[in-house]
Amino acid sequence: MIRRRAALGLGAALAVPRLARAAFPDRPIRLVVPLAPGGPTDAHGRVLAEIAGRILGQPVVVENRTGASATLGAQMLATDTRADGHLVGLLPATVFRLPAMQRRSSFDPLRDFTYVIHLTGYTYYVAVRADSPWQDWGQFLAHAKAHPGKVSYGTPGVGSSLHITMERIAALHGIEFLHVPFRGGSDNFQALLGGQIQAVADSSGMAPLVEEGKFRLLNTWGAERTKRFPAVPTLRELGIDIVSNAPYGLAGPRGMAPEVVRALHDAFRTALFDPASQQALDRFDMPLLYLGPAEYDGFARRLFEEEGAAVRALGLRID
Repeated sequence: MIRRRAALGLGAALAVPRLARAAFPDRPIRLVVPLAPGGPTDAHGRVLAEIAGRILGQPVVVENRTGASATLGAQMLATDTRADGHLVGLLPATVFRLPAMQRRSSFDPLRDFTYVIHLTGYTYYVAVRADSPWQDWGQFLAHAKAHPGKVSYGTPGVGSSLHITMERIAALHGIEFLHVPFRGGSDNFQALLGGQIQAVADSSGMAPLVEEGKFRLLNTWGAERTKRFPAVPTLRELGIDIVSNAPYGLAGPRGMAPEVVRALHDAFRTALFDPASQQALDRFDMPLLYLGPAEYDGFARRLFEEEGAAVRALGLRID
């Protein structure tokens, strides 16, 4: 009887830590944003973090980790063995593309992540300085074709959707561009303003510079013209059958408990549909592209296959 009571007492003692560990969240949640502060991803991520934190009852703290073509967040998730939901990150399309560009990747999109919620996608443009000699996209392409390797453009990184799409355009037109990667949009824009590069391919984070008369937009990459700049033609209108919006969502490390995924999903879904979130999306001409955990997982697997095929077709490598 004594042994039985001792065993029951030990079981009860062990049950307390298990119950404590089951509470989620029990401390601040770290949200890794893999791009620089001030851009569309960071701005929208901070709005979502504030709203989701109120719902979850713990702060959601944004950590900007730039570099590695916006995949440092993915690398952090892939090495987090706790998988308790207190570390999550935004996964851009580069995450599904970079492994095809490397001999050995530090993460596997099919194995290393738990997909929580798909959120949105970017609106992309090509711009030049307002005082440049190119008034439209046709003039820019003609100059680039006449001067192989001399016309430079900046993007937020090697293997980014912007880099891939510009190289696809170059291949279609027989053009050799000079690609200059930066750590984020702000560095990219400053390089164009300073004359270090001749064009930028980037997101609608450049919109204020366009509205201030410093940049001239040559095209946009969506399926339709944007609300903010309705006079700017799409690539399709310019004879290039490409639509690129680089979708992204929220994920955690592999093996997260279903109840943790559900709590994160529900909080971030409420945040995504909040008017403050919609206002942030409208500011950057970004569409709301909601998918739940199962749908996002399936979408991620298809995206991994499609992006890998595009990279192999272009023969792009970074090692």
